[in-house]
Amino acid sequence: MTQRLGRVQARGQRIAIAGAGIGGLTTALSLLAQGFEVDVYEQASQLGELGAGLQISPNGSRVFRDLGLEEALQTCVSPARGKEIRMWNTGQRWKLFDLGDDCLARFGAPYWMVHRGDLHRVLLTAFEQRSSRPVRLNARVVEAHLTAAGVSFQLNDGSVHEADGLLAADGVHSVLREQLLGEDKAQFTGLLAWRGLVPVDRIPADLQKPVGTNWVGPGAHVITYPVRAGQLMNVVGIIEREGWHSESWTEPGTHDELLRDFGHWHADVRDLMRQIEQPFKWALVGREPQKGWAQGAICLLGDAAHPTLPFLAQGANMAIEDAAVMARCLAKYESPAAAFARFEALRWQRTADIVNRSRDNALRFHNPQLSDAGKAIDYVTSEWEPEKVRRRYDWLFEYDALTISI
Repeated sequence: MTQRLGRVQARGQRIAIAGAGIGGLTTALSLLAQGFEVDVYEQASQLGELGAGLQISPNGSRVFRDLGLEEALQTCVSPARGKEIRMWNTGQRWKLFDLGDDCLARFGAPYWMVHRGDLHRVLLTAFEQRSSRPVRLNARVVEAHLTAAGVSFQLNDGSVHEADGLLAADGVHSVLREQLLGEDKAQFTGLLAWRGLVPVDRIPADLQKPVGTNWVGPGAHVITYPVRAGQLMNVVGIIEREGWHSESWTEPGTHDELLRDFGHWHADVRDLMRQIEQPFKWALVGREPQKGWAQGAICLLGDAAHPTLPFLAQGANMAIEDAAVMARCLAKYESPAAAFARFEALRWQRTADIVNRSRDNALRFHNPQLSDAGKAIDYVTSEWEPEKVRRRYDWLFEYDALTISI
């Protein structure tokens, strides 16, 4: 797709963004492309390599291509050839769907698997090259107020700033979400996630294929796929667990703990988990979809607006879609308040559907029938029948944030 930077004259409006994650930086780049002045505020003292793998489906990758980022991303993404289901104890395989050329033909954009840190680095580099204002670090937006001219907001250092509009892309624990929507604490879902990375040269050739694999089992599932241009295998294990509530993405665990949860699974799973250099664990939290993101010249987006469980691999893609739709709304409407209201009206139902269907997938992946040898094969064959798979995923991939009616 042809890059469309500089497509409008500078509008003279300045938009502030709280948060320099995937959603915040993609939004900043999308706004720069529409001619806006952008200031990005990030609470961290440095921007490092956080998290592990992400799956960028066509609804996300087409936005990156439009922003002229495909060449830079080609150095670090792992293009996916397909996805498959495997049985937790026997290793039996079912093809979920083809990707690669089939994905390009059907949806007009690729399906990429990428390390979060690599994607973030590409976005940050592009922002630094295209903006005259660097990301401001150690700058947490702690409070915001509407003014006659737009919005006034305070940082953690006590300084006060102004902008025509303020976008809260400050994540699942967004301060601004709490201010706009009131007491709205995320609830523990009863699911514990393990994650880690394995150098691909340490694992058997059969497990190095450029596919996303979803191992399903009673009360747990495991997802694996290559990242960093095929150099690393991303491994995530989700298990039902009560009474553990830490949400840190950097809480280390041990291989003994990990194998207490998955040591009875297929040898391929055990071998991968033993090769993880350092396993980390975190509690998965969720919220019911809630309206009210847009309030005058302040608006939530990304995880601050619609946090989701990762079971449709759409959390990052929703933030990327948000970025494109937000920039188009701001370019069309005269005031940020009008643009933000239209943005919420356009995005609420889709994101609510993704949040709800992600939760449904957790039940599908963990179904108790998977513990019964007599029922498990019939269950998987039925649940991942090709027509059901198309209904589950095509509506996600077909969505085009660049062309929907604004």
